[in-house]
This record gives sequence, C-alpha cells and structure tokens, in this order.
Amino acid sequence: MHAVFFLLAATRKACSFNLAAFEEVTQTSSWPLKLDLIIIHQQVELLGMILGTETSNKYEIKNSLGQRIYFAEEESICFNRTFCSTLRSCTLKITDNSGREVITVNRPLRCNSCWCPCYLQELEIQAPPGTIVGYVAQKWHPFLPKFTIQNANKEDILKIVGPCATCGCFGDVDFEVKTINEKLTIGKISKYWSGFVNDVFTNADNFGIHVPADLDVTVKAAMIGACFLFDFMFFEHSLAGL
Repeated sequence: MHAVFFLLAATRKACSFNLAAFEEVTQTSSWPLKLDLIIIHQQVELLGMILGTETSNKYEIKNSLGQRIYFAEEESICFNRTFCSTLRSCTLKITDNSGREVITVNRPLRCNSCWCPCYLQELEIQAPPGTIVGYVAQKWHPFLPKFTIQNANKEDILKIVGPCATCGCFGDVDFEVKTINEKLTIGKISKYWSGFVNDVFTNADNFGIHVPADLDVTVKAAMIGACFLFDFMFFEHSLAGL
C-alpha cells in the first residue's frame, strides 16, 4: 500500500503541465477526478457495416454507472482511412456533455511492427486543447505489446504491458498498467469481449480503464488515449474477437 501511495506522489511530481490552463477543465463536474473505472464504448457505424467501408470512429466515455461524461470523435480524411487503415494518422477530439472540447489526442502516421523499432506508435495528449500534458509511446519488444505513459517532457512515468495474444478469443484482453520497473501493477485497460456476433460483424468495442481513484488526472487522460490506440492497433478489424 505504501508503494502505491509513493507511486502516486511520484507520478504527480513527474507530470509537469500548465496548471492554470488545465484547472478550468479539471474543475468541471464531468471530469473523472475520482473515478476508478472509466468505460469506453465504441458506437456502431451502420453505414460502414452496410458498405464495408472504414468510417471515423466515435466513442462514448462513461462512468461506472453507465452515465456518459464525454464523447470522442475521430477526425481523419477518407484517403487515410482507406489506404492506411489502422495505421492512419488522425485526431480524436473529446468533448463534455455541453459540447466543449476538453481533451485532444493526436496520432501521427507510424509503423506497427517489431521489424521497424525506430518509428513505432505514439500519441500526443492535450488537456485542455493546445496544452500538451503527456504522450503514449510504443516500445519495441519481439513478443509483447509494450507502451509507456510519458509526461509533457517525454519522461517515462508508467508502463503498459499487454498479452502475447490480443485476439480475445471468447474472453477479455487485459493490458496491465505497471510501475517503471514493472514490479507493481496499479491498474489495467481491458477490452471486454462483446459476444461472438458483435465481434465478427462489427468494429464496435467496449473497454474499461481500471485505475486508482486519486491517480493524477493527466495520467487518466493519457490512459484514455492509450485505450483508443489499442483499439486501432489490435481490435479495429471486424474479426478481432475471434
């Protein structure tokens, strides 16, 4: 328990950002300051199902009671979605229930292969928009999906380690959130199995982010961004659940 409290204190110290600019966002009633579970539900795109085309992703972000606190929508061009598929560059804009944008997630076009270790996946997290508070960066590993959560200065503060197989055959897929030395697990990002029919015929995925309630809000924002990245990388295809 003492190790967890020490980690939280160290994380807050490591996360340097513009507090004055961020205060307006974090004081809103919708910001998940004290949430220990954040649910992300991808909306089903009927047009994409009918035409077999890749449409912009949309997500509802909910609390543990199923109440929507945020809405996230992907901004990307048709060319990128068609020819770059799950590697496409895009921007995800997260708005609260009043329509105000509170978080921006920028994803550049990068590789997703252990054969290209110098140009792996990365996300930039802005909260509020225009103020960088962190990054999510993929780390090279021959077998496991590994990522780091970084502060605004690109200093590693947490690690995320996924399973060797991310197909999620009839079960959930868990990405564990660990300390830098990987000795302590403080949370997890789970891709919930949605059922055989849903996984085969749609791209609609459900995720849960389990974290300490008092974890730094900028780290929670980065973990929401990481959840989007995992959806693109591992679960975007309609046969992902098999």
